[in-house]
Amino acid sequence: MSNKTIKPLISAEELLTISQNNNLVLIDTRMGKDIKATYLENHLKGALHVNLNNDLSDIKENLANGGRHPLPSIEKFSKVITNLGISPDSHVVIYDDKSAAIASARLWWMLTAIGHKNVQVLNGGLKEAIKVGYPTSSGEETPVKVPLYVIDKWKLPMKTMNEVEKISQDKDYLVIDVRAKERYNGEVEPIDLIAGHIPGATNIPFTSTNLDENGLYLESSILKKKYEKIIGSKPLKNVTVHCGSGVTACHTLLAMAHAEIEIPNLYVGSWSEWSRNNKTIATNLNE
Repeated sequence: MSNKTIKPLISAEELLTISQNNNLVLIDTRMGKDIKATYLENHLKGALHVNLNNDLSDIKENLANGGRHPLPSIEKFSKVITNLGISPDSHVVIYDDKSAAIASARLWWMLTAIGHKNVQVLNGGLKEAIKVGYPTSSGEETPVKVPLYVIDKWKLPMKTMNEVEKISQDKDYLVIDVRAKERYNGEVEPIDLIAGHIPGATNIPFTSTNLDENGLYLESSILKKKYEKIIGSKPLKNVTVHCGSGVTACHTLLAMAHAEIEIPNLYVGSWSEWSRNNKTIATNLNE
């Protein structure tokens, strides 16, 4: 397979055409209560399940230390993807049952960040695959045994909490908060302890910005125009994207990659870390 990175999204029809490829590794990232039981009951044939909390994060006892979904160590992630049968030449396709592809986008970002070339997210997720007749199965699936996937480091750009604090109100930089408007405004906070946003951050909600009325990603050209307008003349190295815990932010990073825009910085700790560390909090209440 070519070393050229493939497109970050794959349609259900395209997935169906490559379903018999030997190097295809299909990953189910669905989230929720009793999700393993849901996976065992029904999933796309051949798909292996990963758990956001256990496999794609290293959650600390004190969430002030990294937020709700800190990245796992390189060593842990290496073992996780090896146990899934992923090797450097695997064609990895990731799906979930949210049209927003939340956990799927996180795993896509993580694999892209270690330099994996052939990784895609299924546009529209499980529903779209079933719609085109992709076969489903139940019970456990057996991964292919592969040698340890050796990883060097995270290669995509990231910002720490203190780095974000230094730049968030600097007009030469752009900090994008992809959470829902009411959370950004400080009207409601359903997950974290305090409502509001990082001072200086710009609210670009991921669902209303990135998806069409059917829950599919907008066309690349449309997203390109949107994000070029949002970013303006700022270099991508001066752009940082965050959310509640560094997961849904990856949805917007995926949208940018789909739009053929260079992937900017991710602030993994996001609001869940910021709001637990006595940092200044802004709201748009009483406006």
